[in-house]
Amino acid sequence: MNVSVVVFTSDLRLHDHPPLRAALDGSRPVAPVFVRDPAVDRAGFAAPNRLAFLADCLRDLDAGLRERGGRLIVRHGDTVEEVCKVAAEADADEVHLAAEAGAFAHRRERRLRRALETEGRRLHVHDTVTTAVPPGAVTPASSDHFAVFTPYFRHWSQQPLRDALAAPRVVRVPDGIGSAQLPSRNGTARLSAGLAPGGETEGRRRMAEWLRSGAESYEDRHDDLAGDATSRLSPHLHFGTVSPVELVHRARRGGGPGAEAFVRQLAWRDFHRQVLAARQDVARSDYRTRHDRWRSGPSAEADAEAWKEGRTGYPIVDAAMRQLLHEGWMHNRGRLLTASFLTKTLYIDWRVGARHFLDWLVDGDIANNQLNWQWMAGTGTDTRPNRVLNPLAQAKRSDPDGAYVRRWVPELSGVRGAEVHEPWKLSGARRAALSYPDPVVDLPEGLARFKQARGLD
Repeated sequence: MNVSVVVFTSDLRLHDHPPLRAALDGSRPVAPVFVRDPAVDRAGFAAPNRLAFLADCLRDLDAGLRERGGRLIVRHGDTVEEVCKVAAEADADEVHLAAEAGAFAHRRERRLRRALETEGRRLHVHDTVTTAVPPGAVTPASSDHFAVFTPYFRHWSQQPLRDALAAPRVVRVPDGIGSAQLPSRNGTARLSAGLAPGGETEGRRRMAEWLRSGAESYEDRHDDLAGDATSRLSPHLHFGTVSPVELVHRARRGGGPGAEAFVRQLAWRDFHRQVLAARQDVARSDYRTRHDRWRSGPSAEADAEAWKEGRTGYPIVDAAMRQLLHEGWMHNRGRLLTASFLTKTLYIDWRVGARHFLDWLVDGDIANNQLNWQWMAGTGTDTRPNRVLNPLAQAKRSDPDGAYVRRWVPELSGVRGAEVHEPWKLSGARRAALSYPDPVVDLPEGLARFKQARGLD
């Protein structure tokens, strides 16, 4: 019988998986393979939190396949070489793979296609596996991609989505194909203590709970830092344990302003991927240069370290940075205000912040991470490149009574109410009793420095 290979990458699920369903083509035997490629480590993408979450995902995927009569084949090495080996061992005539937007994925796809063609095998690449609308599906008349989100979202919203696919009931895997052991998160160094579990089972549980009881209030509460009123599905979207197509369909069926606001956030993921697909250099270079001469030297390095460790002296910034270190995740409002603080108040290169986020975020994603950082730095797609988020104003809006700060900055747990956001204003004895640093910079000083650097003064 003809055999197919399906290569899992950032799509670690069985529900709504077009490559797997096409590989099965009814009842064909299939070799499901995941390759742990050392090139990912060399490129700096193998952060401990993501490796631990990945281990959870692979174990859950293997368990799901075994429930259906199959198993996951795990290999270590170059993806192209290992997939070709599996295809030869299975005597497969075709290989199925999900399309992805980044330069690494594009190079891998081109190499794999050439190698398989040399062996007389076909590669099928499937869209709408990691996105709801694929990059390039909607474009303006004068460009290969949309550079502004609002017109993109208008077109994106008009695109018909394919139907979500059910998980297969049976998966038959040929005998005799070797597999490495499944990885485990146990023993992973530098792991965030509060890292959430991964895997499709957990992703689908969280998705169902969110759509049932969280999405309705999302429009009103999505910036509530202490209320933690977001879906927390970003790690599952990053690893593909939840389908963006299915998530959009289900959110729209629920309806209402909250669901609409949530779908808009899902569209931002696709927006960033279509930018990255068209301009792959934005992972490292400014999308729109502002000719910044970012601060460097000992003073800037000390400020950057204080920012990374959550000891800038601005409690709302420090709370968000400490949440990142503890959970490997940060509330979206926290991501925006900490990025603004680093790039515009401290005037430090966005790449410093983007690298730190990639080192810790379980949902660390080149398209979303780099382009959101550029958006806040004013070098990306933001139509207001010089906007600055004042951390005190942000605190009063998103954490008015200081509950979020007290949760993550225990030195300030005894400071009641909104006073917690400006501890330097406390009376002498109260301030002296706190083991908490003074601000690394006065906000007016930081704003003046940024305006001068950008030629706005």
